[in-house]
Amino acid sequence: MKKAEAYNRLVEKGIRPSVQRLAILDYLIKHPTHPNIEDVYKALENKVPTLSRTTVYNTLRMLSEVNAAQMITINEHRVCYDGNIEPHVHFYCKNCGKIIDLFDEQAPRVTETKVIDGNIVQEEQLYYKGICSACAQKMEKKTN
Repeated sequence: MKKAEAYNRLVEKGIRPSVQRLAILDYLIKHPTHPNIEDVYKALENKVPTLSRTTVYNTLRMLSEVNAAQMITINEHRVCYDGNIEPHVHFYCKNCGKIIDLFDEQAPRVTETKVIDGNIVQEEQLYYKGICSACAQKMEKKTN
C-alpha cells in the first residue's frame, strides 16, 4: 500500500518513478524519523545496489523542491527529510538531536503565495527547539 503511495506521489509531482526514487520516497513515508541523507543511504544501500550517496542527495533535493517531501533545515550542519508533506510543527531536541512531529500544534499554512512587507512567502516551516520529554525525564532523575 505504501509503495503505491510513493509511486502515486512521484507521478502526481511529474517525476519519473525510477527504482531509486521509489525506494527513497517509500523509505521517507514508512520511516517518520526525519532521516538525513546518510541515514537514507545506509538504510537502502543493500536493498538498491545501484544507489549512491549522490543519487540520494539529488533525489531528496528534487523531492523537496517539488513538495513530494519536506526538507527540514535545523542549522547549516543538520538537514533532514520528512515524507509527511502536510504542514505540521517539528520539535528539535537540543540535547539528543531527535526531531519529533507535533501534530497537535497549529502549523502555519500557506495555500497560495502571499506578500508580507514586500517579502514573497512561498512555503512554510515551523519548528521549536528545546529539550524533549525523554531527555527532560532523564535530567529530572539525575537531579533527584
